[in-house]
Amino acid sequence: MMPSQKSLPALPALCALFLAIAPLLPTSAPANAAAAEKYVFSAGHPSLREFVLPPQSPHPADNAPTADRIALGSRLFFDPRLSGDGNMSCASCHNPALGWSDGLPTGRGSKSMVLGRASPTVFNVGYNSIQMWDGRKRTLEDQAMGPMEASVEMNMDTKRLFAWLNASEGYRTLFAKAYPGEAIDERTLSKALAAYQRTIVSNTSPFDRWLKGDARAMGERQVNGFRLFAGKANCVACHSGPNFTDNGFHNVGLAAFGKPEPDLGRYAQRPLALMKGAFKTPTVREAARTAPYFHDGSARTLMEVIEHYVTGGVVRTNLSPSMKALELSATEKEDLVLFMQALSSPFMRVEVPELPRD
Repeated sequence: MMPSQKSLPALPALCALFLAIAPLLPTSAPANAAAAEKYVFSAGHPSLREFVLPPQSPHPADNAPTADRIALGSRLFFDPRLSGDGNMSCASCHNPALGWSDGLPTGRGSKSMVLGRASPTVFNVGYNSIQMWDGRKRTLEDQAMGPMEASVEMNMDTKRLFAWLNASEGYRTLFAKAYPGEAIDERTLSKALAAYQRTIVSNTSPFDRWLKGDARAMGERQVNGFRLFAGKANCVACHSGPNFTDNGFHNVGLAAFGKPEPDLGRYAQRPLALMKGAFKTPTVREAARTAPYFHDGSARTLMEVIEHYVTGGVVRTNLSPSMKALELSATEKEDLVLFMQALSSPFMRVEVPELPRD
């Protein structure tokens, strides 16, 4: 017997219901397949241009890079006298020999105080549109004074700092060359540090050479790792673009978020529910040199990072919508690690500058 017309569900109502719940349905597999299909994974292919890093990072109009500004910034970066105890420079936490980080789970501040968050790498920070794990500073110039002023970090009396800089013949000469006619103050010091940090760039990795057409720059498994990164594993949902970051904030389900009073991350700056426990997406460039990983340093290796994402997170309260459990074989996980290792440029040799003695 055919059902009566009244017993049939109303088609318009079914369509409306589907449209309402469609965004909530699992769509990662088709979406990931579509993402992979937009690229041709062949050396130098035009579809991959979005991953090519621009030759120079953006800068403010009043702080175009010059040799004098970079020279001043490098001296300030390596000068421990910018800290309250005179024994801690920017390079103490952002050491060139340690991937411009410190190799510790979380940073160390004044008098070796253990800090709550990892020291992020300085590699390619000039390409970021927002700075710091919680995004509380927009530009490198905005961010520069923060560590010096923070009592738990460099703990510097800024009045004493600028009295000393203005009394130093060596620094007066350097500032005059870099910013003629401008005062030696927070503004010019911040600009000089920012100018130097914009020179810390990783853009000659095997991946970069492969993007430019060198088919021998990456092996078959590294190329497959990139294919997984952009497709099945969907890493590009957050680690996108030429610097492999969306400059966004995500709660990725770390165990630390399950603590009684967890670090709320971006929520302290932007009190939206989704931002609880959300932290800025770090670049994956130079990841092989910048262990440990995550804002709390809880992953010791790149494989541990991948295993975390495979599980879909440990604490799934307030989890980012981009977080989906993955099904990856052991070989696929290894290929992802091999690809991320291909994002490291040759070691950047840095000459520590001679500092003004007065």
